[in-house]
Amino acid sequence: MNELSFVEHLEELRTTLIRVVVILFVGFFITYAVGDHISEILLAPLRDALADKQGKIVYLGLLDKVLSQLQVSFWSSILLTSPLWFREAWKFIKPGLYDHELKAVRPFILTGFLLFICGVSFGYYIVFPFFFETLINFGVDNIEATIGMKDYLILASKVLVFLGIMFQVPNALLILGFMGVVTKQSLRAWRKYVYVGMAVAAALITPPDVITLLGVWIPLILLYELGILAVAFIVHPYLAKKWSE
Repeated sequence: MNELSFVEHLEELRTTLIRVVVILFVGFFITYAVGDHISEILLAPLRDALADKQGKIVYLGLLDKVLSQLQVSFWSSILLTSPLWFREAWKFIKPGLYDHELKAVRPFILTGFLLFICGVSFGYYIVFPFFFETLINFGVDNIEATIGMKDYLILASKVLVFLGIMFQVPNALLILGFMGVVTKQSLRAWRKYVYVGMAVAAALITPPDVITLLGVWIPLILLYELGILAVAFIVHPYLAKKWSE
């Protein structure tokens, strides 16, 4: 582990943040150039859900198309450049780890990226089709659905990025466990507070309906519980073996 002063840590953090901003900035212009294609991909699950309802997707303001494409490009740049800013995050964390921690944590960097992709895929292929179909078919029939394009695209982009990040929970808990920051006992003690925090986070990025909120919140709880099990059955035996050597 490299010993750095507090000022050196701040300088390294500043450098890392600048690199991440540059990566996102370049990614934004690339995704903006193909923003219409990305929007079509995001609209596909909603179009499928509206197919049997003779619904339509509309834009309600003159700037809606422009604003929605800017938002979609921003969130898409976070998704598409994730391997690069994952690498920058790893480069910042790496010097603060001891050799045995480094060996234990390194495999989870690739795992983190894969979990990010799994979170996005879970949202797009499972959450979106199921909840769009449920919400559109709920209540009175024989009513034409008219969905605002801008609100939908912004919501869809945020939900996908949010799920990609939240799927990091088991991975993050494993890394913190190997670093000695958390234990299975502390994670269990924090359980109720984490559940409330996850509910608040899910409420902030989902529409104001209980079904969608639960659809995001319940997987987050399961991910946290999976993280506790991973710490209990992977981290604790590993550290116990290291301490006994």
